[in-house]
Amino acid sequence: MIGGNISRWTMTYFAAALTWLLAALALMAAGIGHPATDVAAPDTLVLVHVICVGWLSTAMCGALFQFVPVLLAKPLFSERLALPALGLLTAGLIALLAGFMALGGRLPSAPWLLPLGAVLLVAGFGLVIVDLGLTAWLRPTGPARFVLVGLASLCTTVTFGAVFAFALAGWAGPVGDAVLARGIPLHATAGLGGWLTLTAMGVSYRLLSMFMLAPDVEDRQSRQTLAAGGLAVAAAVGGGAFAIGLGMGLNAVFSVAALLGLTCAALYGRDVAGVFRSRKRHHLELNMRMAMLSFASLAGTAVLGVALVSMGTLPLHLGAFAFLTVFGWLSGLVLAKLYKIVAFLTWLETYGPVMGRAATPRVQDLAAEQRATKWFAIYYLAVWAGTLALLAGEPSAFRIAAAAMTVGVIGIIHEIIRIRRLEDVAPPLRLPAGSVAPHLLFAKT
Repeated sequence: MIGGNISRWTMTYFAAALTWLLAALALMAAGIGHPATDVAAPDTLVLVHVICVGWLSTAMCGALFQFVPVLLAKPLFSERLALPALGLLTAGLIALLAGFMALGGRLPSAPWLLPLGAVLLVAGFGLVIVDLGLTAWLRPTGPARFVLVGLASLCTTVTFGAVFAFALAGWAGPVGDAVLARGIPLHATAGLGGWLTLTAMGVSYRLLSMFMLAPDVEDRQSRQTLAAGGLAVAAAVGGGAFAIGLGMGLNAVFSVAALLGLTCAALYGRDVAGVFRSRKRHHLELNMRMAMLSFASLAGTAVLGVALVSMGTLPLHLGAFAFLTVFGWLSGLVLAKLYKIVAFLTWLETYGPVMGRAATPRVQDLAAEQRATKWFAIYYLAVWAGTLALLAGEPSAFRIAAAAMTVGVIGIIHEIIRIRRLEDVAPPLRLPAGSVAPHLLFAKT
């Protein structure tokens, strides 16, 4: 990537995403949403969409605008679409959340807010899908295939979400009401399983290889992993839609999808283990050590899911299963990689133009890993404690865990800001002649 293009708005996406993450943690610590209320209650819908749209999807979009061109060794279709997309996503999410709050009686009744939010989110995600899809579809190789399947899943997720929003507003008719009544599991599977998980897997392949100086995962192996994951999502969403249309139950469909999902997780573990074994950089930096904890959480999610299904208690503990998936696996991986990505992009922006003409620090010199380790440790320990609290049915203990997660995330954000401001770089190397200090929220290039 030396001398390559830096996405101007990736840092803006990251800042917005982290703001939404803090909002989600504040809601959980305050006892708003599950487990204080039912999983289908308006307050829980607010919390879920702050996490999945505001935090995870926004962070993922920002990373993809930077790394899809790297995966394909070609420029982004249009850099100009990134900022309008973020504006539409932010406005749409705010309108959607206001609509949910009106449903729960926290705001005056305003049924039009939900359709408005859906339209704005469809427009925002539409720009993302067009920009990234037109960049990737002509030459989908290796990890880029995961991104394309993830984008297809995002289309499905957004479509279901829009139907739900219109149905909740009373504007969708009998068909929309029927989809709302039974389609929520399909919406969640397409979003968490297809869009967020498969995309995270694909991007992680490239990041792991880049940051550990390891060969890329063999194309045959990554195809197997993607096939299992893609089939799992297709079985759940396509098979589920077919079953709903025929008035059948979803248990058989989701059993098949779960088996395929477990196969995908096992194959992904095989691929990641291969990258670690073949790496040339034997000393693991902080982001890799923390990523290993997210992989452990993914394995824990699989084990927990199997245990809950075998005991017939998955519906009772669905919140704990989703919490470990979202915060142990997905959020943990995103936070670990953000820590490194921000340092990497800041180094490229600041020192790339003067490399070879002046002494520059190393990428790892921009971060103080020893100081940052404790914040990640607090975060992961709190996530695991929160999962146990949910399994034990202890909402007070869960709120304490959420507060501890907030402390860890605030510490991580503080370290990321220090990286962006070059505060841990020794003065002789901080800004050599010809370099320019980066802006906190966007790239100057």
